[in-house]
Amino acid sequence: VQLQASGGGLVQAGGSLRLSCVVSGGTFRTYTMAWFRQTPGKEREFVAAIKSTSSNPRHADSVQGRFTMSRDNAKNTVYLQMNSLKPEDTAVYYCAAGSRLISSSMMDFEMYDFSGQGTQVTVSS
Repeated sequence: VQLQASGGGLVQAGGSLRLSCVVSGGTFRTYTMAWFRQTPGKEREFVAAIKSTSSNPRHADSVQGRFTMSRDNAKNTVYLQMNSLKPEDTAVYYCAAGSRLISSSMMDFEMYDFSGQGTQVTVSS
């Protein structure tokens, strides 16, 4: 299973970006999908997750109301629409896929089976 994240870049504070993550191999529609982010020297941070059968994603408090995660099972793709970006959103963003997660474990990166290389998001002030 391979995950390819894209859509990162440099944007000014208050701007928007849309990240995409395409999954190849495996059975996408059965995976819980998630976005995490990491900055140098810090632990990987949960951003958002969506279950295989759900259209209701869970978002971290730090991005609630600004970011929206969605999935398109026909395209084996998940998205992260990021609005009202802040400098503190600067990080490498990773997508992850897992098939054994329950609600209480969705925020734990170690519980996911697969992840990709990440895409850099830089927000300037």
